[in-house]
Amino acid sequence: MFPTDRPRRLRRTPALRRLVAETSLEPRHLILPMFVADGITEPREISSMPGVFQHTLDSLSAAAEEAVAAGVGGVMLFGVPKSEDKDETGSGATDPDGILNRGLARLKSDLGDSTVIMADTCLDEFTSHGHCGVLGENGSIDNDATLLRYVDMAVAQADAGAHLLGPSGMMDGQVGAIRAGLDAAGHVEVGQLAYSAKYASAFYGPFREAVGSSLQGDRRTYQQDARNRREATHEVELDLAEGADMVMVKPAMSYLDILRDVAEMSPVPVAAYQISGEYAMITAAAQNGWIDRDAAVLESLVGIRRAGADVLLTYWATEVAGWL
Repeated sequence: MFPTDRPRRLRRTPALRRLVAETSLEPRHLILPMFVADGITEPREISSMPGVFQHTLDSLSAAAEEAVAAGVGGVMLFGVPKSEDKDETGSGATDPDGILNRGLARLKSDLGDSTVIMADTCLDEFTSHGHCGVLGENGSIDNDATLLRYVDMAVAQADAGAHLLGPSGMMDGQVGAIRAGLDAAGHVEVGQLAYSAKYASAFYGPFREAVGSSLQGDRRTYQQDARNRREATHEVELDLAEGADMVMVKPAMSYLDILRDVAEMSPVPVAAYQISGEYAMITAAAQNGWIDRDAAVLESLVGIRRAGADVLLTYWATEVAGWL
């Protein structure tokens, strides 16, 4: 009357559980998103993301060096220009003296090839309207005019020293246009981590504070609809055909089914982004004593890995790398 199959045998001790664990999480799997801001003299904490900062060039360098020492796989840099430097076309994104390009150059100078330096290749931080592209006469995003700006931005970021570019604007044809532009400029070795399945999400809220967003309206005409699943694999297929070196699903938490779909069909490495709202929710719940913070952080990251992510962008990258 007693069971002959007893799976609990392999859960009996920590050593047994470690021996048979199906999913691993290592520092090399983690990418640290970072923000470098113009016009500040010391790091500025983001109120909706306690523990995450807008950096000066000096503090950016110090934090990146700490991340590299912890063993993280790479860093993804976002620029935060002064509000008076924003304009309709996001000209600061292509200015070699713009804050993002200066930040990339500083990281390249300090770190060389000791880690993977990634750049957010999108105009939203730099436009006065906060959208990821150029506005047409009717106020909608002009896809093809935006591609021209992305090419110029990509070349500027490659010139500054980025190893991988992260086109995140969800414009049709962006990966192919950037690939052609990079190759024409002699940057054949610079790759793309394409934000291939990026959904319009309520969980981006804290990020808008982090980059000082000037967004008017929403991004639902170019980011994907949360109700759609097949559309994501179609977007990934298009990016792969255009030359993406890696592909991404964003956000991670509410889109683990999408992540699994992409992981099963992608011949290139797959990334997932644990976004600002995910960070903020776990942090806030822990601060209220409702959950065990460290255990929840690890469980959330292992869940993303288990769903199929080869690499994870997370604001806890340096801290978790230290634990591991």
